[in-house]
Amino acid sequence: MALIRSNTLVSPGIYKMTVAFTGAVKPGQFFMLRAWDKDPLLSRPISVHDYEPGLLTFLYQVVGKGTEILARLQTDDDVTIQGPYGNGFPEITGDLCVVGGGIGTAPLYYLVRHYRNQNPLGKCRVYLGFRDIAYGVDAFEVLADEMILDVGGIITHKLAVLPGETVVTCGPEIMMEAVAKAVPKENRVYVSLEAHMACGIGACLGCSCETRSGNKKVCKDGPVFVREEVFYV
Repeated sequence: MALIRSNTLVSPGIYKMTVAFTGAVKPGQFFMLRAWDKDPLLSRPISVHDYEPGLLTFLYQVVGKGTEILARLQTDDDVTIQGPYGNGFPEITGDLCVVGGGIGTAPLYYLVRHYRNQNPLGKCRVYLGFRDIAYGVDAFEVLADEMILDVGGIITHKLAVLPGETVVTCGPEIMMEAVAKAVPKENRVYVSLEAHMACGIGACLGCSCETRSGNKKVCKDGPVFVREEVFYV
């Protein structure tokens, strides 16, 4: 159990939840959350939006019964969290370019903040795309050397990766595939996949995905993969 410190609406259908938690958490990892007994059956995988000792933050979208229950939780309520799970994003030492779409922007914030703390002289450029209403942009602007925002269009149409940048992307699969194809071969690209999960530890095989080296589990082998593994570019 974890004690909820806050759970607020930040945009239509988008909530930010902070809970009390102390442990080692890497950018790009996720937790399994639940606040119910038997219905719905499965916990919900939610990526880490931010973490500092004692306080863990999730940014999530209400898309079904489970997340509807999470959105109704109040300060000082309990929520069951299991994790952190997944491999997370790698440590990046050169320049960084992140490309996020919709709720896929959620795990990228902790990555950018961690990168800035570890690489104060490195350059970080951020591309964020939203279907209709942007959210969380101000927090990225504080950390980024350059911010490119698109609302209602296609963010990858604005993408111009610089030599030497490592690219990290999270969002709709069609967007990530477009990023994977657009970025020059010389640049390293990491993609963070989303999948339905039952256990979070690779035991149930419910989140298997095809990769160049055979089927892998998004929860255990991922959710972060190099682009060549999943998009075959």
